Amino acid sequence: MIQTLPLTAPHCRAHCATIARWWADHAVDPAGGFYGQINDDGSVEVNANKGIILNTRILWFFSEAAVFLDSAECKALASRAYHYLLEHFDDKTAGGVFWELDAQGQLVNGKKQTYAQSFAIYALCAYYKATGEQAALDKALSYFQLLEQYSWDQQQLGYLEAFSQHWQALQDLRLSDKDLNYPKTMNTHLHVLEAYTALYLQHKTSAVQQALERLTLLFAERIVNASNGHLRLFMDLDWADHSPFYSYGHDIEASWLLWEALRALDDHRLLQIYRPLVLQMADVALQQGLCADGHLADEWHLATQQQHQQSCWWVQAEALVGFLTAWRLTGDIGYFSVAEGLWAYIQREHIDAVGGEWHWLAASDPDRATHYKVGFWKGPYHSGRAMMEAALLLEQSH
Repeated sequence: MIQTLPLTAPHCRAHCATIARWWADHAVDPAGGFYGQINDDGSVEVNANKGIILNTRILWFFSEAAVFLDSAECKALASRAYHYLLEHFDDKTAGGVFWELDAQGQLVNGKKQTYAQSFAIYALCAYYKATGEQAALDKALSYFQLLEQYSWDQQQLGYLEAFSQHWQALQDLRLSDKDLNYPKTMNTHLHVLEAYTALYLQHKTSAVQQALERLTLLFAERIVNASNGHLRLFMDLDWADHSPFYSYGHDIEASWLLWEALRALDDHRLLQIYRPLVLQMADVALQQGLCADGHLADEWHLATQQQHQQSCWWVQAEALVGFLTAWRLTGDIGYFSVAEGLWAYIQREHIDAVGGEWHWLAASDPDRATHYKVGFWKGPYHSGRAMMEAALLLEQSH
């Protein structure tokens, strides 16, 4: 039986440093940037393609860890990720960031996914915060302006999902094979919200403020379904909902990210209006998604009326932050108890005490070994951010 540590700020800080150590030791590609894939057993796929999502998340993590851990090594690795992004992912002609490169850094897929531009903004803001490098903020602002120019739907509001390399219409808008082909999605809007929150905190202009406020209200009114506390996941241009399932992980992640956006705007009226909605989302995730062993289930499928209980690393990471946020908002120790159970489960099932990093699926899951530890959709962002946010929430005075 694995001996688990209690949920304390020092333990979260220490584990953040452990995550940084593993990525510094294992993920750096001597040929440039970072490896595109490392398997669950620690073996490196040296010829794996390099995706923008992994690379922006690496940039974000090392930038934030440089400040959080006061680490010169993390700052240097953030610089490595930053320069690789500018040299290889940044589209010098049409603007924005490419979707995918080969292992040598050559273009494979130049499509402009709104989600990817958002992660570039988020990461560049973190790098600017860590270094004061004005060029990083300027680049983030250029991506912001492109999203406002091309992605914002002026007729029916919201951000459109994807474009070609030169910002033309696409037939296949999907972020991944798991997604449905609709022009507006919760996931993209959530991460534009996350990016615009970070941008506003570093650059408090009226243009960014207006975009953030507009999106915050849109998310709360159009994407959160106030009748049941879940998120609408896939939508038409006119916002008709086509979601085949509820996503507990996104419900709890959105609850705390929406609260962060509201806090950044610092409008007392909006904070008062939407605080109950933020807590409703956390409560629904807790009441409907929490499993007996302490982890948060993945999804509820509407057609079959069945719960998919497989444990994904990112869901547990976001749930930890979400329930600690709800605890701080209310003082209700019940939320803290749920977070304690999540932290114990994460240590038992997701943190690899031997090989390092977190498993995508629970250690006891028979499918675990088929999922990579590092890859297009798995970086140090969810786990690393959970440790930073949890430590900060635990350190707050009551």
